[in-house]
Amino acid sequence: MLSKSQARAFFLGGTILTFAVFIGLSWHTLSIEVPKKTNEQNLTQQVINGKHLWEANNCMGCHTILGEGAYYAPELTKAYERRGEAYIKAALMSKEPWSPRGRKMVAYAFSEQDANDLTAFLKWIGETDLNGFPAKPKYKSTVNPSK
Repeated sequence: MLSKSQARAFFLGGTILTFAVFIGLSWHTLSIEVPKKTNEQNLTQQVINGKHLWEANNCMGCHTILGEGAYYAPELTKAYERRGEAYIKAALMSKEPWSPRGRKMVAYAFSEQDANDLTAFLKWIGETDLNGFPAKPKYKSTVNPSK
């Protein structure tokens, strides 16, 4: 059994040690890991303009990106990888409401420059290192079901 002064010293020592570890790990994450995983070197003015368009048009009101946002419309973190540039630009520049699978997307009728900027932003977001999240699904072959 610890005496009162020993318990106090144990508590204070543990608190200081834990706080020091927390500060060290926070510094490491923010100064080394985040810039490495986000491909900060690929951040261009076009990507920044696309981010401003994303915010100005409240895309997050319907879509999610990096797990943040609404769940009405598709998650767009890997949209560039899944659909490609032409599909994304067609949706953004459409003068008619885009309505895949019954959900309507506003017809923003973006200019080609704005569509290019937003596409560059989605491409940059898709290239961030998410530590393997979300996991790629393992689909069974429908051509040869024995595999």
